[in-house]
Amino acid sequence: MKLNKIISIAAAAMFAMTAITGCGNKTKKSDSSSDIVIEEVEPTETDDSSSSETSAETFPDYPISYPEIEKKRTGDIYEAEDAKLSMGLVIDGTPLDENEEGSVSEETTAASESGNSSESDEKKPKYSGGCCVTGFKPDGSTSVTFEVEAPSNQHYDLAFSISSERLVDCRVALNGTEISKFKTMNDGEFTLITLYGVFLVKGKSEIELRPENGNLKLDYLKLANNTSLSSIRYDAEGDLANKEAGESAKELMTFLTENYGKYTLTGQYASNEKNEELELVYRTTGKYPAIRFSAMHTSGTSFDSTFKDIDACAEWHRKGGIVGLMWYWEAPSKKPSVYAKDTDFKLSEAVTDTELAMLTQEEIRGLYGEGKISEQCYGVMLDIDNMAGQLMSLKNKGVPVLWRPLHESYGDWFWWGASGVDAYKWLWNLMYKRYTEYFELDNLIWVWNGQSESTLVDKNTFDIASLDIYMQPDKDYGSRYEQFLALQKIVGKEKLIALSECSVVPDIDASFRDNAVWSFFGLWYGKYLRNDENEFAETYISRDNFIHVYNSDGAITLDELIKLRGGEELIPEYDPSETTDSPKTTTSAAASESNENTETTANTEAE
Repeated sequence: MKLNKIISIAAAAMFAMTAITGCGNKTKKSDSSSDIVIEEVEPTETDDSSSSETSAETFPDYPISYPEIEKKRTGDIYEAEDAKLSMGLVIDGTPLDENEEGSVSEETTAASESGNSSESDEKKPKYSGGCCVTGFKPDGSTSVTFEVEAPSNQHYDLAFSISSERLVDCRVALNGTEISKFKTMNDGEFTLITLYGVFLVKGKSEIELRPENGNLKLDYLKLANNTSLSSIRYDAEGDLANKEAGESAKELMTFLTENYGKYTLTGQYASNEKNEELELVYRTTGKYPAIRFSAMHTSGTSFDSTFKDIDACAEWHRKGGIVGLMWYWEAPSKKPSVYAKDTDFKLSEAVTDTELAMLTQEEIRGLYGEGKISEQCYGVMLDIDNMAGQLMSLKNKGVPVLWRPLHESYGDWFWWGASGVDAYKWLWNLMYKRYTEYFELDNLIWVWNGQSESTLVDKNTFDIASLDIYMQPDKDYGSRYEQFLALQKIVGKEKLIALSECSVVPDIDASFRDNAVWSFFGLWYGKYLRNDENEFAETYISRDNFIHVYNSDGAITLDELIKLRGGEELIPEYDPSETTDSPKTTTSAAASESNENTETTANTEAE
């Protein structure tokens, strides 16, 4: 993407516009949550060999392109008995009574990527067309393939009328490529289970339904034009939750908000301070990512391993990039681990009604000595304050941070999510107040990664909502619009939606086609990017597709970020003699850094 590139959006709504085939100046578009497939990878050290800093190949810009979309109403029914059936399937029928309507209520259940569905208010007692298909084998070897005729290029809802006596996992493929999976109901009643927003090109397509682990009765497939994706909006206001936020954080948040829905910022996780992954991205695509993400991994009570990473963050900021941080927080226990199964620490035993956020360490030690707070609570406070020291170092160097603590809290695999939502929310609120009010860390942009309505914290304590989405390498990643839409329904349209971790970079063309333009993505490291020879691995995405994303008109990379924010490639280091009481800010991509380390101890206090 160059500064003079233009992407023309012809109509107000995403799904009413013509195909984008040229370059230009982008304008902002107008106007049953699914479980997320997670495969968490613990940070590990890589070998000491640094990537060779050779000149990268250059590639042309790729304009955003997808078939022209034409909205047409449809509600075609495709009977299962008329579809292509695997050997062994049988047609079972009960004729409809005279004048009896043979269809399911228009109210449908939502089927998502991971298989959550809910029962509709009305159910159909008998079959449409007088027949249904059954006899599916429990080994997943039998399927029904519908040949549908799409009247136009657009997004459709695919509704399957299914009856089952047990929960059955079903996979759905479009023209031979799996696109989704869901679970049936188990009440023996016919219910519509719907996949929302599946893009079909005009003409014939094959839609296959394959039950994996049991028998069911399949009545029909209904094809209808989708309306839900057009409800996605990009009108977040961009005001930070912390009303005392510093200028560096405000400037970054303004930039993210102004470009929300117009571009996706590229991001890459670095396994250590050497930035080997970022160099590999550059050698492969000719571009550096806009955001350097890293997972600070504390080891028990030791924060020594984080100092080099903090310096690397400051250096990336000085070069004009954006810094994103998460915390692999090992529980403050004699059995330290981030994983609940590997530690004896229970967050529920740390929870207290005592207000701790504004107390000094001396006061907190006093409460612990008097037995008014538990050892677990005292350990949590020590760790929070130690991490505050690291973040304070970045504040003093003028570095704004996309701060994502307590990630994936909807699950029970990390200790901060294993004690339930009340304990998690207590910890989130404690950290937020202590960091923003006591330590006055005004450089943080808070990213909530709870991924569930049940774990939603006070919206006044976070700025961006994000998802972590991992998928098997043989699955088409696409835009992940289902999860985008589900998350926006949870947090509202005033929050930016981001892809904080992923197994593969999203398809930028599909993101614009599906009206699901993530604010940014963060590709995890290891096998998702590199092979054993420390070269680009094509396990999860082909090299050509990776290059296409990084050189897409819809993606922002480091060089473009610097220019868009009015900065230069390198910003001179600032004079250490200048005061660091408040961050040095500029209107360019980064403020300058000090070369001094800020060490922290368990007794770190804000003066």
